[in-house]
Parts: sequence; C-alpha cells; structure tokens
Amino acid sequence: MIEAVDLFCGVGGLTAGLRGEGVRVLAGYDIDSACEFPYQENNDAEFVLKDVTEVTVDEIRCRYTPGAVRLLAGCAPCQPFSTYNQGRDTSSDRKWPLLDQFARLIEGTAPDLVTMENVPDVTKHDVYHRFVATLTDRPDPYHVWAGTVSCADYGLPQRRKRHVLLASRLGPVELISPTHADRHITVKEAIGALLPVAAGESDPIDPLHTASRLSDINMKRIRASKPDGTWRDWPKRLRAACHQKASGKTYPGVYGRMSWDKPSPTMTTLCYGYGNGRFGHPSQDRAITLREAALLQAFPPDYVFVPPDQPVHFRTVGRMIGNAVPVRLGEIIAKSLHQHLEQLSR
Repeated sequence: MIEAVDLFCGVGGLTAGLRGEGVRVLAGYDIDSACEFPYQENNDAEFVLKDVTEVTVDEIRCRYTPGAVRLLAGCAPCQPFSTYNQGRDTSSDRKWPLLDQFARLIEGTAPDLVTMENVPDVTKHDVYHRFVATLTDRPDPYHVWAGTVSCADYGLPQRRKRHVLLASRLGPVELISPTHADRHITVKEAIGALLPVAAGESDPIDPLHTASRLSDINMKRIRASKPDGTWRDWPKRLRAACHQKASGKTYPGVYGRMSWDKPSPTMTTLCYGYGNGRFGHPSQDRAITLREAALLQAFPPDYVFVPPDQPVHFRTVGRMIGNAVPVRLGEIIAKSLHQHLEQLSR
C-alpha cells in the first residue's frame, strides 16, 4: 500500500486523483483556510492548516504506517514560475522558497517515492535544480523521471501542460505512456450534459453551476464571438480600447469562446470571467460556470467546494479550482507509481 502526504494540497485535486487509484492519502497541508472544508469533505483525509515552513520532519515521518511505501507529494504554488508573470520581477515573491521547503522535508523524511508538479517554466529557475539535486546528490540517490506533460494526451479535457517529476529510492521510475494521445476528451464530453443556464443565473440544484453576469457590452461581444475565434471577429465598435493599440493586438485569446469539439484552454483562477481568457461557453452566451471549470479539471460531478449553508463566491472557488492539480493528472501519477512497484516485484 502506498501512503501519501500531500504538501500544498489546496482543494484536493492531487489527493482525489491519488485516492481514486488506490493511494491512501493520510493528510494534506496548505495555508488556504477556504480549502479545509472541501478537502476533508471529499477526501476522507485530514487537512492541516499550516505553512510548510513550519512543518517539521518528525510530524511528517510519524504519519506513515511502518512497512508502507511512503510517498511525499506536492505542487508548490507556481505563480513565480508562470508565463503569466513574464516581464514582472518575481524575485521577492515569498513563494520562491517553498520548493526549498519541500526539499527540506524530503531530506529529513527520506520517503520511498516523491512526486512534484508545476508549470513547465519551473525548470528555468535555480530553485528547481536545487530541488532535483536534493534527490540525486546524496549517498542513496533517487531515480528521477521528469518531463513536460500535455494533460490532454492523458485524458484531461483541457489543453494544460505541466511539468511532472517522479522519484523513487526503490528503482527506475517513469510516467506511464499517454492514454489519449490519439483521441482527446472534448469540452462537449466533459460539460455538454449540464443544464443550460444564462449569464447571471444558477442551476437550482447545483449552486456551483452558476454563470457570472455580463455587462451589456460583453453580452454583445459574446454574441458576436465564434467558437475558437477571437475578438477580431467582432465589429470594430465592440472592440475594447486596448485592442486598438499595437500592444493589445497580440492577445487574441481573451474574450474567446471554447469549441465543443476540442479540449478547453487551461483553467486559471479567473476562468469564470468571459474577459479573462477563452472562457466563453461554446454555445450559450455566457462564461463557463464554476462547476464546468471543475469538470474540466476532472473533479467528480459531486465534488463539494462550499458548505451547504454558505454562499458560493466566484473569486474564492475560482481560485481553488484554477490552482488545483487536475484530478486526472493525480490519477496518472498514481497509476505510474503502481506500475513502478509492480515492475519491481517481478
């Protein structure tokens, strides 16, 4: 049995994926208090509201059952490494040291297995290479596999690319081969069966299936938008002032509609907003709902994000969904680790 502790667990995307493939997740650590209820409600694992800099080696080590295969997993916040920060100085971002803290806990606990997930650009930074050196520059070095993964090739209905690292003290390890390289899961397959809702309206049964309101001008814009098109499809009178400037002409992906027949764009923390990317619904005149965003992240349809007696806040839930490791990617990581153990036992 693989037992895992999930650092930077957020709302539980990685945990849910690992658990879905038979990994026993013991606890998740995060500093976002809004994640505590959904993490515990959906995953039957303890949520620890704690900064990773304050987590001790002993408290991680004592969670594992003697004899279990121990996995330490985590996705340090990726904002400092993201392409969204191109041109902005992130050197003072307090999230930079978090990968070092992950490395500290690996050094102290020496788990059998490690997995780390982040944006592809993480490999351009020294902190990533220090992290890898923690695994390889030691008397009993880990076997390491690392690479950029196109999540659509593994069955996620989303064109999301992530850097995945797997490490094992037990022997060579690698990610399984793509499961859907020849046929991607489409937006229609993921969200096509949901109840139609208008902008500003909700599904009476599922409060997460709520669409944000649109201003009059944005309603006109989305009605003029084509699936997989751009704002260049609009009449000039509907174009935003920034798009009239030379600097705005290189951002065709905002105010766009998705296509039914392709995977979605990458879900972000603001994916519920029509003007924040290509987050327009393929056929309805609105942005996607939070539930649709969650499904595109491969969360189960009944995944609960908010206590039943509390309102759904777009910004809070959008942050949790956009920051999550896609559940499907967690499943693929678990499948890879199980395959690794099976090969060792032959």
